[in-house]
Amino acid sequence: MQRGSLHVDLALQGGGAHGAFSWGVLDRLLQEPWLLIEAISGTSAGAMNAAVLAHGYSLNGAIGAREALQAFWRKVSEAARFSPFQRGPLDVLLGRWTLDHSPAFVAMDMMARVFSPYDLNPAGANPLRGILAEIIDFRRLSASRIKLFVTATNVRTGRARVFRNHDLTPDVLLASACLPTLFQAVEIDGEPYWDGGYAGNPTITPLVRECTSQDTVLVQINPVERPGTPRSAREILNRVNEVSFNAVLLKELKMIALLRKVAQVEDHEGTRWASLRIHRIASDTMAELGYSSKLNAEWDFLVMLHDEGRRSAEAFLHAHGDDLGRRSSLDLDSLLEGV
Repeated sequence: MQRGSLHVDLALQGGGAHGAFSWGVLDRLLQEPWLLIEAISGTSAGAMNAAVLAHGYSLNGAIGAREALQAFWRKVSEAARFSPFQRGPLDVLLGRWTLDHSPAFVAMDMMARVFSPYDLNPAGANPLRGILAEIIDFRRLSASRIKLFVTATNVRTGRARVFRNHDLTPDVLLASACLPTLFQAVEIDGEPYWDGGYAGNPTITPLVRECTSQDTVLVQINPVERPGTPRSAREILNRVNEVSFNAVLLKELKMIALLRKVAQVEDHEGTRWASLRIHRIASDTMAELGYSSKLNAEWDFLVMLHDEGRRSAEAFLHAHGDDLGRRSSLDLDSLLEGV
């Protein structure tokens, strides 16, 4: 029996090249005709996936969205073909995706502690700018039926700014993905912006306030939990970034859990927040990847992440497809433990 259509929202985390995992998830979800995407909130690579998907969808529906996503990631890989950030021979031989032993990455990692992007890249060059301008028609995007919410962090105030369809430009997407140790702040309307992950990775609030769908599917790239205690300087920095980039998202999810508890105690329907159904697609594979691999744009690596994303989405649909439209499949109550 064919299932009736259901509108859902998507929340896409950022994570550099790890965003190819979300590409795979989206590629699989777009094959389900009963799943209709009302809105997408994205940060960094999640924002780029969202914009590319919405643009492709406006051209030729789900097929156009899938084709646009593949074209985007293919161009990202082609642009990185001559990048100095390449795996070392031993890592290639052993099938490891890390750049930890890449001379260029090690040198960059050390120089970033002394020099800023304003010293090392005074022209502010970013190869993604040309790719985004080529792949996306931003005028068409402004009229897309899929609502987009892209988060960037205002450097001056430290607050998140959420950009919507009509605001989007290549600079807005680059601002959402602007890691301050690698790129100069992106100026928009006279204000400097850094990666949106510092203020919302991604931001859930606009999906609640401005959308009618009650189901939000979170595609999580950054692991919430990691076994063991990081020991090396690089492992510590990687974990600090993961914790900080997940912090705001976890606070929003805790707020939803608290509102749901209040609604149950007071025996009323509750607010829009309390009635929101949250789902999550993630993979243990992402916890096995370190920070340096976020800069690895080799096509084989991106394809591996894409395939893992498809497998994870398939597993989610098999286990929780029937929960969509009915109940949350993410245990929000566990977030309240110790609160």
